[in-house]
Amino acid sequence: MTTLENDLLKVSIRPKGAELTSLYNKQTGTEHLWQADPAVWAWHAPNLFPIVGGTLDNQITVEGKTYPMERHGFARQSEFTLVEATPTKAVFSLQANEKTLAAYPYQFEFQIEYQITSQVLTIIYRVINQEAKPLYFSVGAHPAFAVPFSPDEKYEDYYLEFQKEEDLERHLLSPKGYFTGETEPVLTVEKQLPLTTDLFDRDALVFKNLDSRSVTIRSRHHDRAVTVSFPAFPYLGIWAKPGASFVCIEPWLGYADRDGTPVPFEEKEAIQHVEPNGFFETGFTIGV
Repeated sequence: MTTLENDLLKVSIRPKGAELTSLYNKQTGTEHLWQADPAVWAWHAPNLFPIVGGTLDNQITVEGKTYPMERHGFARQSEFTLVEATPTKAVFSLQANEKTLAAYPYQFEFQIEYQITSQVLTIIYRVINQEAKPLYFSVGAHPAFAVPFSPDEKYEDYYLEFQKEEDLERHLLSPKGYFTGETEPVLTVEKQLPLTTDLFDRDALVFKNLDSRSVTIRSRHHDRAVTVSFPAFPYLGIWAKPGASFVCIEPWLGYADRDGTPVPFEEKEAIQHVEPNGFFETGFTIGV
């Protein structure tokens, strides 16, 4: 386990998946990250690469060949190497290997950087293409924040506040986790989305046309808050296990397949790419 700490924050990251496991506000004595109860949901904040969501038949097709690809990709199950560490910064690396090549036929390095400054944690994703051809990928975050912040409150005391007034439609998912092509209104020129125990009874809320670039978890009873800012991520998922005491705010570059006929990986909706021997970098922040 790697720990970063300053006067205000203490965070922990484990090598499996380079996954954030603790986000502790030292001023308020509050653990803001879900602590991965295996009876409910056994993750804290998985990193999603080289896909986000599910692919049809759990496969991708690259240059005419089909490869198995698990939901949300293999990075969250992979062991990362710590390649740089200071008291307030850590960089983890996953290199292409025999196991990744069996599912994803690219030579790559995927880096995840964590850095704390004051009360803000910055997370940077870096995809390095070691091929002499374009590399295609999706990448995303899946942090689960503990709600409520204190035991004397209820889940329903909280709401999500979008940066801007939104006229939002969710894109509906099938029982297998693929988009159906149907949408449903969620907000009509509003900024606040109340958290309720049945909000996620039909899976995640997925937004493809979001104007806001930050979402804040707020209580109706105090000013403590958690803000996720994602200036370079056009897509957002919001999810929780129904009835569980957390909410995930998930900035994405990519999303699940749509029901129907599979397409080549490089033609997948919202797919990203890196030029030959180039690199891609993006990031988001969590402020508490």
